[in-house]
Amino acid sequence: MVCRGKTHAFFFLLFELSLLCFPCFSPVSGQSPVFACDTTKNPNLSSYGFCDTSLSVGDRVSDLVKRLSLAEKVTFLVNKAGAVPGLGIPSYEWWSEALHGVSYIGPGTKFSSLVPGATSFPQVILTAASFNKDLFETIGQVVSTEARAMHNVGLAGLTFWSPNINILRDPRWGRAQETPGEDPVLSSKYATGYVRGLQTADHPDKLKVAACCKHYTAYDLDNWKGIDRFHFNAKVTKQDLDDTFQPPFESCVKEGNVASVMCSYNQVNGVPTCADPNLLAGVIRGEWKLNGYIVSDCDSVDVFYNQQNYTKTPEEAAAKAISAGLDLNCGSFLGQHAQAAVTQGLLNESQVDNALTNNFAVLMRLGFFDGDPTKLPYGNLSPKDVCTPENQELAREAARQGIVLLKNNKGTLPLSPTSIKSLAVIGPNANVTKTMIGNYEGTPCKYTTPLQGLTASVPTVYQPGCLDVACAGSSLQLDPAKTAASQADATILIMGADLSIEAEGRDRLDLHLPGQQELLITAVANVSKGPVILVIMSGGGMDVSLAKASDLIPGILWVGYPGEAGGAALADIIFGFYNPSGRLPMTWYPESYVDSVPMDNMNMRPDPSTGYPGRTYRFYTGETVYSFGDGLSYTHFSHHLVKAPNLVSIPLEGGHECRTKRCKSVELLQDQCEDLAFDVELRVMNNGTMDGSHVVFLYSSPPAVHNAPKKQLLAFERVTLGAQREGVVAFRVDVCKDLSVVDELGNRKVGIGSHVLHVGNLKHSLSVRI
Repeated sequence: MVCRGKTHAFFFLLFELSLLCFPCFSPVSGQSPVFACDTTKNPNLSSYGFCDTSLSVGDRVSDLVKRLSLAEKVTFLVNKAGAVPGLGIPSYEWWSEALHGVSYIGPGTKFSSLVPGATSFPQVILTAASFNKDLFETIGQVVSTEARAMHNVGLAGLTFWSPNINILRDPRWGRAQETPGEDPVLSSKYATGYVRGLQTADHPDKLKVAACCKHYTAYDLDNWKGIDRFHFNAKVTKQDLDDTFQPPFESCVKEGNVASVMCSYNQVNGVPTCADPNLLAGVIRGEWKLNGYIVSDCDSVDVFYNQQNYTKTPEEAAAKAISAGLDLNCGSFLGQHAQAAVTQGLLNESQVDNALTNNFAVLMRLGFFDGDPTKLPYGNLSPKDVCTPENQELAREAARQGIVLLKNNKGTLPLSPTSIKSLAVIGPNANVTKTMIGNYEGTPCKYTTPLQGLTASVPTVYQPGCLDVACAGSSLQLDPAKTAASQADATILIMGADLSIEAEGRDRLDLHLPGQQELLITAVANVSKGPVILVIMSGGGMDVSLAKASDLIPGILWVGYPGEAGGAALADIIFGFYNPSGRLPMTWYPESYVDSVPMDNMNMRPDPSTGYPGRTYRFYTGETVYSFGDGLSYTHFSHHLVKAPNLVSIPLEGGHECRTKRCKSVELLQDQCEDLAFDVELRVMNNGTMDGSHVVFLYSSPPAVHNAPKKQLLAFERVTLGAQREGVVAFRVDVCKDLSVVDELGNRKVGIGSHVLHVGNLKHSLSVRI
């Protein structure tokens, strides 16, 4: 459609608005407002307290809630919230997504001719591999800017149910790609950074957009061998819950000040998370002091009633959820049954009021009740602020920072673009577009496929090798691939997975490369004239043991799902325009792992009596293909310890039991922890001839108490150094937070004895004493 003139443009905009998060609006009848509290169109609204921006959020919310009937109230308990035209309130759609860019998943956001696409950053697992806290926040800032620009033209809401910060407990999980990986510290830093980027506004009491940390909690199984997320009861020890699964959510709430937490489908120890008063009202709102709302995963309340049979009636389910602390239902269940739950005496209307108070307070902080958004802060943002050249370059930079170089025998990489006269580009992922952006995606600004990125620098010959990543049966096309490799100066094999292999609702059964991909790799490597570089595009890790051991494959790269500019970023790495610096955010296990570790076993710690090897680098005792934190550079970095204590003394009151008996650990109170910290300082040297970035990891191996992790990440910093340049990296270690472990009852305690700090090959022992 082409519109000319102001009148046409006006009605075209109204048409766009009517499709989206605002209600149908008739300029003739005026039955439903477009913006809440639009006092310029309806001056009578100025008399309502909830429209008075000079009042506090609490006073405005209280005024609004008391004006609603019970029938009206329950319409605000669901994602498609009701309209109250008499109060100047339009319908609002809560469900929008922004996992790695503004997404079309969820009914709150749409793309149109006004905004045909938004910047699609790498999938989270690859961004996490950058270990760049500043990058996490910067991406969030860009995504929220584009979201606000779309909101101003009626194409997006203001509440985005992202990020996914579940721990990647098992490599088979189909949603591995959405997460920051397997480590609680990395996941916590990602959650805090991305949420701050999305939410931080010009005023501390306001929100740019509202983020949501999900899926709370111990959720990391979708559909494995007949066990699905809608029926799964995650049996989790208190130790594992507080040590592994909860820390990212706690950080998201307490440090990120997130506006929302989403409870998950699964049960935890027999109780649906969305009906658990301890997990919701007790922990999220009580202990962590959430300033926001708690929302269910979509249809979770319906799931625990109809599929888990947790309650006898739907009214009981509605009452259980709201009483537990749930404020908003993605779905229609609470809208259908909450009123009856009140009339049957299962639920107090005041509990509904409390839920609405939490929901409305977030909308107030977003400016939803302040009138026309184009006349408010961020009102100047428009379609011109989406897909800017700067934003698209950031997507490319994020992919460059995350790509992990896993193998580089004899310095084969980088390839020289001036000496390569013919490059064979082979594989089912060599010329993909949508595969690069993974799931919870939006329409990108544009794509640069791996083939396009490589072809921009050297002449290429392309053969898919397989018609798709399943690479099954007749889809294998060996001969053309072998011919191309045998005649080219070098070969790039781009293999891996896509959403047909790993996705929401689709867990893997094994860790092999799909179908006959391994056969294709071997056949090509055997005949290739030049060096063969294997590129793996995937969310979860793969067993690439054969390629790792093969002298015919000198280079291996992992690129995750690298986003809209993934092909350009890959070429930058391969040809040395950018020095790789990404590190694996998860362990890559051999295929034997799946035989010894059932996916539904939630235990993190190993059990020698059964041969169970444990999970993640913190506890796993078996063999690995690649380890958490692995990643190479085109240069070499060295570390030198400058400063670290040898002794830390813990102050205890005179009558403490550990002064008279030998204690293996001690639980400290907040006032004892306030000044209990020390500095670790290192010099980092780039000893090579190429500028580059380097991730410095500070690990600790605690004393062998309470079945503690064998090694755990305390902190990380990314430093950029020129060739032959040196820099200083400093860490502040909080003894109570960083050197503590969780005991069997879920209490944090500091181990007494020797703690070993690790940085690269450096080890430093310090003694913690009373």
